[in-house]
Amino acid sequence: MLDILQGLQKSAPVQFELVAVNLDQKQPGFPEHILPDYLTEVGVPFHILERDTYSIVQDMVPEGKTTCGICSRLRRGTLYAFAESIGANKVALGHHRDDIIETLFLNMFHGGKLKAMPPKLLADSGRNILIRPMAYCKEADIAEFAQIKGFPIIPCNLCGSQENLQRQNIKAMLRQWDKEQPGRSEVIFKSIQNVAPSQLADTSLFNFNDLEINGIGSVQLDESGPMSPLAQTRVTTWEPEQVEESEETDEVWVKTAKVAP
Repeated sequence: MLDILQGLQKSAPVQFELVAVNLDQKQPGFPEHILPDYLTEVGVPFHILERDTYSIVQDMVPEGKTTCGICSRLRRGTLYAFAESIGANKVALGHHRDDIIETLFLNMFHGGKLKAMPPKLLADSGRNILIRPMAYCKEADIAEFAQIKGFPIIPCNLCGSQENLQRQNIKAMLRQWDKEQPGRSEVIFKSIQNVAPSQLADTSLFNFNDLEINGIGSVQLDESGPMSPLAQTRVTTWEPEQVEESEETDEVWVKTAKVAP
């Protein structure tokens, strides 16, 4: 992402400055030297934030429970606060297209939400804007690009969290789908960009309560013509027998069923 943004600095129609920031959460086995050494080598100003969120999470979350929710909140809170302290008006994150699709299914399968990660987002606090410059890039393309460029690699499974295990399951599912039907991931990602609230069931996004019949619009159908929806439709109607009593007499009569020929 840093390499891409450096390229955009030279060609984009807007001017912007870059500051690299990484959060060292004190996860066991985290290679602290890799990023500082690389950023120093390429001459990019950087900040390394050190906050032992790993211990906080381990203390707060019972064994066997997923740590991802609180860990993510602590990480975001630290990064957002630091961005504000240095006057940064955008926080760029390195999520790619596959991350977004996987998050969509993680939220559906485990959170009961139709929710992913947008390319641009206003933080809940309203004080930070997040951008994801690689949101439309495939993970495989990024991996190949990183290999060609010889970027240093930091392991992404240090915490051993349940979310990582769940995400790997989603990855395997998507790989199998793409194997059975190539291009399915592209179609899924396209669906995130083509949402129809009236075809879902969220009453906060669409007003189902006040729906009213408003006619066919400009299309006028000839109900008696050969192209009428009912022109060649046989209708069979049945109604249960109803026993009705007269209020004036003790007379009782039966309403019989009717069948259209």
